[in-house]
Amino acid sequence: MDSLEKKIAILEKKVIDLTDKNQILSDENQDLSDENQVLSDKNQVLNKKYLVLRTKYKKVNKENKQFKDQIAKLSKNSGNSSKSPSSDIVKPPRKHLPKGKRKKGGQPGHKKHERPLFEQSEVHNSYEYNLTRCPVCKHNVDLDLGQNPKVIQQVEIVKAPIEIEEHRSYAYWCNNCKKYHYADFPEQVVKAGLFKTRVTALVAYMKNLCHCSFSTIRKYFRDILKLKVSRGYLSKVIAKVSNSLDTSYQELLNALPLSGKVNVDETGHKENGDKFWTWVFKADLFVLFKIDKSRGSKVLIDVLGKEFNGILGCDYYSSYKKYMKDFNVTVQFCIAHLIRDMKFLAAYPDDEIKKYGEKLLDQIRELFKTIHQKDQLQPDGFTEKLTQIKHKIIEIAINQAPSEIDDDNGKELKRPAQNMANRFIKHGQAYFEFITSPQIEPTNNIAEQAIRFIVIDRYITQGTRSIKGRNANERLWTVIATCALQGKSAFDFIVKSVEAYFHTEPYPSLIYDTS
Repeated sequence: MDSLEKKIAILEKKVIDLTDKNQILSDENQDLSDENQVLSDKNQVLNKKYLVLRTKYKKVNKENKQFKDQIAKLSKNSGNSSKSPSSDIVKPPRKHLPKGKRKKGGQPGHKKHERPLFEQSEVHNSYEYNLTRCPVCKHNVDLDLGQNPKVIQQVEIVKAPIEIEEHRSYAYWCNNCKKYHYADFPEQVVKAGLFKTRVTALVAYMKNLCHCSFSTIRKYFRDILKLKVSRGYLSKVIAKVSNSLDTSYQELLNALPLSGKVNVDETGHKENGDKFWTWVFKADLFVLFKIDKSRGSKVLIDVLGKEFNGILGCDYYSSYKKYMKDFNVTVQFCIAHLIRDMKFLAAYPDDEIKKYGEKLLDQIRELFKTIHQKDQLQPDGFTEKLTQIKHKIIEIAINQAPSEIDDDNGKELKRPAQNMANRFIKHGQAYFEFITSPQIEPTNNIAEQAIRFIVIDRYITQGTRSIKGRNANERLWTVIATCALQGKSAFDFIVKSVEAYFHTEPYPSLIYDTS
């Protein structure tokens, strides 16, 4: 019994000890629970701070990306994009030679150029100056006709540099009809009106080649030719010239689809405030302008047709890509425009895009270095080397473009580089047609040069006001550019056309005779 009681007492003591330990553990657990609650509260505070900072980070990162894009866009100029030089906000400083390196004017060894004398048949008045004594010693002198005389020729505008003709048709009374009748004037006299052929051609020449407004032409006629004329009549004169050039213009329009190569470009045109487009089509031996409301591929279809089998030189505008795709046309995209886009990548704030652009520019430099060495290479070797560089450019453009990265909003980053890669995937070969088709140039400079004086005219004359003015501009610009290309006088051609129009004779042609 005693041993049992002892065991019970021992057990009771253990129970008490365990109870005490349990209490201690319970107290400790409570302390840990309190600490855990404190930590949980701190964690919630930190989590809120994290969310705030994360939101701020996203905002700052987004603003930073926007700033970089804005900087990249603002850095676009005529040197690294398709923007015109006049759109440059800050033009790069011109490079000048260091002072003292070269004097102004003609350089040592430069051949002197003097104006040739007029022929004697062109001279209206001649004056001779003779000596009777030596101007130094006053001795008698002898004339030596074997020596060429010194000659100074002068040109002057005559006081009234126009001739005025008068055509009279007298009145005849008919006793039978009981009214007056007049003899008919010749058709060419009626068609010409106040201005005969050369004066009519002069108005058109001043208006479209010299970029003069009707007000300026009116002042010239008033002050120089001593002839007063209204702006309205000058507009009618231009309409006559336009009619005289219609046949020549249509002849070129029909010949254009048969050309082996055509370079095309377009620029804006205003008509009574409405937006139009002036298109230029530059063939080998003529240039044609067309003003249209559309800037789309419809114009290419209207002018070149759906069966055009030549090579089209152009920039990377969407209309040309659509025309190329729809009618399987061979296209040479302008490498000069491509280089500007590559320069834009090489100056981009993102390091990966910048390196990508620099790699492409390095290969382009190698390409043009080879082109300049053409005379030093065999034809086969020249073509082979250009082909190798072409493959290298395409490989870098497609396979080495920085990978696209999506930001938290799902917006693709590295987009400028991917745009370049996609361009080469779709149309890489179209930048290098000139390698196997040497008749086409790698750039579209000849079309841009042809359209340059149109841009000047747009700034001065502010466009046209009617379809008649539009047609007149198309035809006159076509004559001016084509005659310049063929080494002819645009004024002489206009004179011939107007003469044919007044006399109802065959019109002159702008199709170049290569025979």
